[in-house]
Amino acid sequence: MVVMENEKITHPAPPLELQKPPEPELRQPVMINVNDVDFCYGTHQVLFDVNLEIPPRAVTAFIGPSGCGKTTLLRCFNRMNDLIDGARISAGSIRMEGRDIHAPEVDVVDLRRRVGMVFQKSNPFPKSIYENVAYGLRVLGVNKKSQINEAVEKSLRASALWDEVKDRLDSSAYGLSGGQQQRLCIARALAVEPEVILMDEPCSALDPIATAKVEELIYQLRENFTIVIVTHNMQQAGRCSNYTAFFYLGRLIEFGATSKIFSNPSERQTEDYITGRFG
Repeated sequence: MVVMENEKITHPAPPLELQKPPEPELRQPVMINVNDVDFCYGTHQVLFDVNLEIPPRAVTAFIGPSGCGKTTLLRCFNRMNDLIDGARISAGSIRMEGRDIHAPEVDVVDLRRRVGMVFQKSNPFPKSIYENVAYGLRVLGVNKKSQINEAVEKSLRASALWDEVKDRLDSSAYGLSGGQQQRLCIARALAVEPEVILMDEPCSALDPIATAKVEELIYQLRENFTIVIVTHNMQQAGRCSNYTAFFYLGRLIEFGATSKIFSNPSERQTEDYITGRFG
């Protein structure tokens, strides 16, 4: 190519460097979605505009002073509040794996199978240890002896109770200690293979040794179950839970990873409660 004098040689402009779009944030999976929930007992409102996303296969602790709505919300998840006259969700919705648990087609019995509950005071049935665990299976229509035997052993092992009771399965459950009875109630809940386990202050009536065993059990169970626990024990919430929700006067004040809630809370009310300034 001949270049004339004073003629400029032009080079093609370099291609524009394209900015790579930012990676989308990985959204935390949600097991239970509480959306703008108000809850009333008759004309008395106890929950106000609660929004909460509970992740699967983790322990979420509800903390807060007495009467702040923790247990009411917990009992909403398996519709136990339906049993109380005048109790109702007056606004909002609760979804489990994206499905509204109050939809007309929802079978409440099946919901309560999927969402087991362990109460504050251990409540074994007046039956043998074996029959306590087998009870839920029989209600569901399971009658095959080998299937029930397998489920009973599996549940008692999962609740860290098998080695303590395997030689006295036909004995009354009332012969167990308080801590053993609470673990038996956990085994009873596990037998029907729930997805979620609700625990309403499960250690409040137990001595420190029994409490430690139940806490260790909760820690192990979170690998396979979504667990929501109501507790007034700050140390217990710190030891057992992955996430913590702080409630006050019926409102969710703060929710986040337990490590953050306890070390660097975003809200002054949360810090005051955790440090014992009130509540």
